[in-house]
Amino acid sequence: MKKASLVGAFFVSAIWLTAAQAFCPTPSGLTPAVVQRVVDGDTLRLKDGRSVRLIGLNAPELARQGRPAEPFAAAARARLQALVKQGAGRVGLRLGAETRDRYGRTLAYVYGADGSNLAARLLAEGLAYQIAIAPNVALASCQRAAEDSARQARLGLWRQASVLKAQQIRASGFAVLSGRVSKVQRNRGGVWIELQGSVVLHIAPKLLANFDASLLDRLQGREIEARGWVVDRARKAPVRSGQARWMLPLTDPTMLGMF
Repeated sequence: MKKASLVGAFFVSAIWLTAAQAFCPTPSGLTPAVVQRVVDGDTLRLKDGRSVRLIGLNAPELARQGRPAEPFAAAARARLQALVKQGAGRVGLRLGAETRDRYGRTLAYVYGADGSNLAARLLAEGLAYQIAIAPNVALASCQRAAEDSARQARLGLWRQASVLKAQQIRASGFAVLSGRVSKVQRNRGGVWIELQGSVVLHIAPKLLANFDASLLDRLQGREIEARGWVVDRARKAPVRSGQARWMLPLTDPTMLGMF
């Protein structure tokens, strides 16, 4: 009976791995590395001293500076630890087009010893949100597909209401939000998409070529979903009358959805 259970578990694992690799197939030419420890659900510390931020996902924040842990933060770290442990700490790295973030961390697509994209695995289990920040968007579509599978199955973060209404935004930070578009405006600063006066989405001029211009022109009056890091515009200057206080920069088309 025990043997049968183990065999069954092997086949389930094999099927799952095949599905994960279908989202983001293993590339050639990966650079080997050894993990010293898993910092959280999206960051690794390597034995060579580098900190690596996995490209393509944003895991919930662990408790810090008096703030409680976000839902599934501990589960995301534990799952990443387990995936790394399966390969005895060995992983493969593919550096992003932009190799470092503003904190000095190495930006890389990270693959387990079995060849699976670790970000896609966490996304497919509902333990993180898909993100795409140009120019590191090579796997945005397959990683979004991994998240979509978890969302449809209501796994992890998607068991509860993870999408906020635009009017519910009260603080800066990462958010997945929805709202109706009241206005789309173009100027030298790029494209500005206003959601019912509460939040404005911004596409910088240098990123506009990545978006479908005709789709943006059709957004007015539509219900949309967006994700990214919300910024409090009032921190830099007083917000003018009729101006949305909260701004969310859009960095890739996969960060925007239309119903």
